[in-house]
Amino acid sequence: MGVIQRQGIKNTITTYLGIAIGFVSLIVIQPQLLTKEELGLTRILYSFSILVAMFVPLGIGNATTRYFPLFKDSNKNHHGYFAFMMLFPVLGFVLTTIVLLLSKDFIMAQYVKESPLLTDFFYYIFPLTFILAIISCLNVYCYANYKSTIPAFLNDVVARVLVIIVISIYYLKWITLNEFIACYVGLYGIQLLLLFVYVFVFDKPVFKIDWAYFREKNTGKLISYGLLLWFAGVASIGLKYLDSIMLGKYLPLSFVGVYAIAAFIPTVIEAPMTALEKIAASRISFAWAENNRKEILEIYRKSSLYMLALGGLLFVGININIINLLSFLPEGYQQGASVVLIISFGTLINMITGANAPILFNSDKYRWGAFFLIALAVLSVVFQMVFIPRFGLNGAAIATVSCYILYNLFMTTVIWRFYNLHPFDRKMIPVAAAIVFCFIVNYFLPVMENKIVDMVSRSAIITLIYLAFVYRFRVLEEFHHLLPWYKK
Repeated sequence: MGVIQRQGIKNTITTYLGIAIGFVSLIVIQPQLLTKEELGLTRILYSFSILVAMFVPLGIGNATTRYFPLFKDSNKNHHGYFAFMMLFPVLGFVLTTIVLLLSKDFIMAQYVKESPLLTDFFYYIFPLTFILAIISCLNVYCYANYKSTIPAFLNDVVARVLVIIVISIYYLKWITLNEFIACYVGLYGIQLLLLFVYVFVFDKPVFKIDWAYFREKNTGKLISYGLLLWFAGVASIGLKYLDSIMLGKYLPLSFVGVYAIAAFIPTVIEAPMTALEKIAASRISFAWAENNRKEILEIYRKSSLYMLALGGLLFVGININIINLLSFLPEGYQQGASVVLIISFGTLINMITGANAPILFNSDKYRWGAFFLIALAVLSVVFQMVFIPRFGLNGAAIATVSCYILYNLFMTTVIWRFYNLHPFDRKMIPVAAAIVFCFIVNYFLPVMENKIVDMVSRSAIITLIYLAFVYRFRVLEEFHHLLPWYKK
């Protein structure tokens, strides 16, 4: 557990550092150095590639997470599991390439009208897809060996710093647009190379597969489990990136660029959930192994309450300042304000039920979650096709958030139905009241001429009001113990 805790702390620090760099890159630098079309191009290339990349490993990542301990040994050759694992993305990439080439004309027909620039860079999808697929497999292999810090650092920090460097070089006109996109793909190749080096340093994997041992451990069960969770994983990623992909079909790339900026801002809200979920998932897994329903319920409710309390403050803080924040960006990005509100609301709902996924997918009812995710991915495409033509940028956000709400409602219902567990606590009521009240107060606050002063003063007043609610109703009981005037 000491290793897990240390890794958790390091990952949390890395996550926040990555978010800070990502915020500077996507909110401050990219809108200033790239046109909306160029920003939209990089966004849709990455979104399309990472979605396809989820198909490539053929579910071996999910299987590794669950079954790698059966193959792990003290000699670190793991019966050739590394080589066995790497066979899947290679085979998957060959199959995926064939499918993409056969469907190229159909795919390009969807974008030639509104996003013709994408058609010029279609073939860059292939190397980027392969690189991202291998990175995902290596990340899983590192996590299975309790080596998560360096992969997280490479993904959250190094890759984002390299993006800033490449964009800066392009802005200085040292390279052409074609060379910029090639460098953009190449920076992920650098991340992959560094990750390979790290794996070989700590593990020194062998490439000889012990097929007899694999047959003994019932490899068929491993593969069938991986395939089911594979479809669910693809669906989960699809829900995250489909909005950008579908926007490119119905609207010009400039709108995709605006949407990319707006959709990134709410990630600040869910950052605490990412850190907490990693810790909670481990505890929930052990609790299920011991059939400790009481501990699961405690984690379920406390994590939901904490996430609502913290996420609520971030939700209010972002949306009361969003107009001021977007005013610092070039003209056109201000239309993303309503997108921020919609997506941040969906993020807040997701945080309230944040422990749903680890509880359900660690239980014997994991198939329910997997099948519903797959169905929801299909429904997401339908929602995007209905809402984007009608509501534009807001339509993409509405479609995405609707799927998030349905997903969490379903999982909450399943967990309550089969295990009589739910995340709701009466202390959530004053938190919800605090959120509403803060928005009402914000409406009556005077607007100051200096935007920075306005943001700071507005945030300070609203934060004090929000914390007063949380303190008065003792929402976070444990934190009262840390106060100097607390009496036992």
